[in-house]
Amino acid sequence: MATIASNLQAVRAAMAGAAVLAGRATDEVSLLAVSKTFPAAFVRTAFQAGQRRFAESYLQEALEKMAALQDLAIEWHFIGPVQSNKTRPIAENFCWVHSVDRLKIAERLSVQRPVNLPPLQCCLQVNISGEVSKSGVSPDEVSQLAHEIARLPNLQLRGLMAVPAPADDPLVQRTDFAMLRALYDQLKNEGLPLDTLSMGMSHDFAAAIAEGATMVRIGSAIFGERDYD
Repeated sequence: MATIASNLQAVRAAMAGAAVLAGRATDEVSLLAVSKTFPAAFVRTAFQAGQRRFAESYLQEALEKMAALQDLAIEWHFIGPVQSNKTRPIAENFCWVHSVDRLKIAERLSVQRPVNLPPLQCCLQVNISGEVSKSGVSPDEVSQLAHEIARLPNLQLRGLMAVPAPADDPLVQRTDFAMLRALYDQLKNEGLPLDTLSMGMSHDFAAAIAEGATMVRIGSAIFGERDYD
């Protein structure tokens, strides 16, 4: 458990270094700890080390952790694909959803968001690399969908999210992130009040920060390698 605290410290230091290299303020980028597949005890340890934002991809696993950690003031983010039959519990239990990619899903989240809760913060997921196996709206459909989502009453569109195809070359990484940043800038120029670029993970967050990420999603660099078995 002590390793989680030291890993968090190392990740934050690396994020700050990447921001400085990019000529950005170190507080411009926030850390989202991706706790999917890791037990609630790991989340509690990270919380005790100062981390407050956590992300999950699997709904049932997330709900179980929420129940086990309800004594902690955690800001929960959903980053997995959103299926129609799971929109209600997502709308009822999460603060953020990063993976909205269809108007139907956004409409269901808006209708099912409890009136006693603040608007559900959301990002539009973009399939920036054009991978058939990945969720996300295509880049040429981003503008229309973003404006439609921005009009829904119980959602607040905050920005864009992407999971580009894995690449070891930092130049390739930056190219994909630059494409998402360009779409983000376009939407802002069209009048949408966006403030979030959710991009970058354990292997590429430095490139994401160089291209303007405001939120990076880090899992294995904090909690260790995942065992999906």
